[in-house]
Amino acid sequence: MLANELITKLTEKAGAAKVSERDVSNNDIALVTGAHVGAFYTPAEERSDEQNALLEQSDALLAELKEANTLVVATPMYNFGIPASLKAWVDMICRVGETFRYTENGPEGLLNIDTMYLVVATGGAPVGSAVDFVVPYMKQVASFIGIEHVEVIAADRMNVDADASLKKAREELSEIVQKA
Repeated sequence: MLANELITKLTEKAGAAKVSERDVSNNDIALVTGAHVGAFYTPAEERSDEQNALLEQSDALLAELKEANTLVVATPMYNFGIPASLKAWVDMICRVGETFRYTENGPEGLLNIDTMYLVVATGGAPVGSAVDFVVPYMKQVASFIGIEHVEVIAADRMNVDADASLKKAREELSEIVQKA
């Protein structure tokens, strides 16, 4: 709901924009295995047919990201962290030589995405509190792959006062879109 509102407002502000949507909540993204990791680190020209097949999904996800200049991620907080399905997506897109590389100074992100908008919904935990592992984790992932600017829209404590939470989140959303 909030993510769709954000996308609509950003698209209206930007004019003509191509929007690609990926719903990871249906658990159709494979969990990374040792075989995936082996394929990730094998040079493309040396990969077996089996390794290439393993990487098809990851390659498709990477192609989506490489076409993007803005990323909107909407996620609930499950037991203080992100859902397993979002973690599976993260594991599939964090690939050496594709979204990051190692340098003498540490990892360097390779994506050319200007901003990640992170829409977070929680039942009772406040976003930004000591028990919020969603925002720090997703900011780290963003930085790791080259996205330095992250805007957070929090619909937190929905089980405490949903109306107030949504009102606050929509106000944050409007302010963020004004700055965009």
